[in-house]
Amino acid sequence: METANKIREFNNLINGKIQPAALGETLDSVNPADGREWARIPLSTVEDVKEAISAARKAFGKWASVSAMERAAFLRQIGDCLLSHAEELAMLETNDSGWVIRETSYGLIPVLRSIWYDAAQSASIASRGETIPLSPQTFGYTLREPLGIVVGILPWNSPLFTFTIKAAYALAAGNAVIIKPSEFASVSCLRYGEILNEILPAGILNVVSGDGLIGEALVSHPDVNRVSLTGSGNTAKAIVRSTAQAPKPLTFELGGKSPNIVFADADLKKAAEGVTINGIYTGNAGQLCVGGSRILIQQSVFEEMISLMTEVVKKNTVLGDPMDPLTTMGPIANEAQYNKVRSFIELGKQEGGEIIFGGRSGGGTILPNEPQFANGYWIEPTLIRVGHNSLRICQEEIFGPVATVMTFETEEEALAIANDTSFGLGAGVWTSNLDRAHRMIRKLESGNVWVNTYRHVGPELPFGGVKDSGFGTDSILENTREKTCVIQLG
Repeated sequence: METANKIREFNNLINGKIQPAALGETLDSVNPADGREWARIPLSTVEDVKEAISAARKAFGKWASVSAMERAAFLRQIGDCLLSHAEELAMLETNDSGWVIRETSYGLIPVLRSIWYDAAQSASIASRGETIPLSPQTFGYTLREPLGIVVGILPWNSPLFTFTIKAAYALAAGNAVIIKPSEFASVSCLRYGEILNEILPAGILNVVSGDGLIGEALVSHPDVNRVSLTGSGNTAKAIVRSTAQAPKPLTFELGGKSPNIVFADADLKKAAEGVTINGIYTGNAGQLCVGGSRILIQQSVFEEMISLMTEVVKKNTVLGDPMDPLTTMGPIANEAQYNKVRSFIELGKQEGGEIIFGGRSGGGTILPNEPQFANGYWIEPTLIRVGHNSLRICQEEIFGPVATVMTFETEEEALAIANDTSFGLGAGVWTSNLDRAHRMIRKLESGNVWVNTYRHVGPELPFGGVKDSGFGTDSILENTREKTCVIQLG
């Protein structure tokens, strides 16, 4: 673990050069496990944004003219080189966000490699079109072209994953890319940019860190052709306002308040693990857009499920040094979010919720035998029983290891509760009844529905939301525009 006297400096990647912000200003990066500064990142300005956009614009023409086969070769090289940097990237991600090393090492890096390889495989799709005979004398066809400059705005809870999703498919389609990581978690992204810069042509990928001011400058610039955000609804609204005068394709993957529904005929032991450890009490402390934060249990098995869930959490949750492979859940990623999650736990009590387990916070309280974490942003897995879905803790995204639980009697009631939210990103259904599973899939207002599993995602499947959870996906075709061509013969 990095200590206070080993402050590391990281810099932007612009036009193939690793450089500080134009004005030389920096932001501190704090390790959420112990609350100490461990790195510094550039506090970029509009001048840095202009330089990155200029570099991307100049590089785009050459990159777009490169064949799909050649672009695929570059992307496969990235996938190949990740293994040699796997340990370093995993450690940076853990220091930066608190996401435990057992997940960043053994889960995240293989997924990143898979996405780069998948993008390489998909590169040829980016230029494919259709042939449409219009008449014996008229020949029609479509083709796809890259958009130009694609900007990716990243969250702080999974920066390397979202960086890869946004960059890999945009590059495969022939676009230039500018990545703006969260000011709360930029370190791993800046280093990732350095690594990718060793393979990609200068200017085709740029990474610029800073606060919301440069984010606004990026998305509103007329030379930017697409914006892909993974983040909050408030940020999405700001982007819509900023792009109103220069409209462009927008992809938003936003928050969630996902239901995880357990029917009496389910495999309850499997469901207990699925709705707790897999659903919400994860290695990055429930900071998941798709976290199953509303657990709904059929009344007849409620007490049994609560007992099983409590046992699963007690047996499988190990809080401690995120760099220890035995640790299963880390801290909240930053102080602001830590305070927000704590306030929601208190709100849950005020709204009449009953804390079934958890509720405590602070490294000194949760980890009394590890004083080095006394000032860290720790919150233990928390489950709050509620009587009604209208409470704020049931309607607003908490984004931490906090879930509510309530009962239902019938399938219709479960659906009504599940859909009673402004969000629609994910939903889980636990049942042995295949007919019911299909009915629930069709009626749940969600971009993703999992049956007898949860959070099963990958590059093979699209991932997007409905309602306030956003729209669009980060894919090859989303990074292209379709052109229609008609030729008159004779």
